[in-house]
Amino acid sequence: MNRLPFASDLSVVGCHTCGLVCEDLDAPGQTHQCPRCGSALHQRRPNGIARAWALLLAAVICYIPANVLPVMHTSLLGRGSSSTIMEGAVEFWTSGSYGIALVIFIASVAVPCAKFLILGLLLATSQRRSRWATRERAKLYRMVEFVGYWSMLDVLVVAVVAALVQFRGLTDISPRVGILFFGMVVIFTMLAAMSFDPRHIWDGEINGGDE
Repeated sequence: MNRLPFASDLSVVGCHTCGLVCEDLDAPGQTHQCPRCGSALHQRRPNGIARAWALLLAAVICYIPANVLPVMHTSLLGRGSSSTIMEGAVEFWTSGSYGIALVIFIASVAVPCAKFLILGLLLATSQRRSRWATRERAKLYRMVEFVGYWSMLDVLVVAVVAALVQFRGLTDISPRVGILFFGMVVIFTMLAAMSFDPRHIWDGEINGGDE
């Protein structure tokens, strides 16, 4: 079965900024601009895979202190204790706040680990120009983009709980350095997903890459 034509087959290129489809006039040593927004036109984002790998590695590195270092300090009647992300989730669970505990676990453990695995899979297969499960990989990329908007849920939960507890005046809760590292994890993974050009997923079909 014949495949549908790609942009390179039709000598057109899409603008990364506004999405306008333009005639591909790319020539060695020359950079053409989008007639609508003025952005430089490229068939693929320059160094997109290398940049995404670097950002993903930075996110994985920051994820270690984000889970090891305390994210909040709780003080009750002069007696204080610090908690990591998992310790905080366990404390909420044992105190009966199952919803908050579940949100923290999903947003701080399940979602970041899933994003690491999915982005690593997309980058590795795209770098090899693999033709394996291209449609499924494209769906995975869209899922990562969608989930990225909700990655700060556990940080928001800690902030809301701290505000509610301090409002009651019995307990004092303050953030610790671990929450900073987790925020960096979220930012790096979002930037990695933004740096990756999903059109690399289909390059294997254009150039006859590995299965």
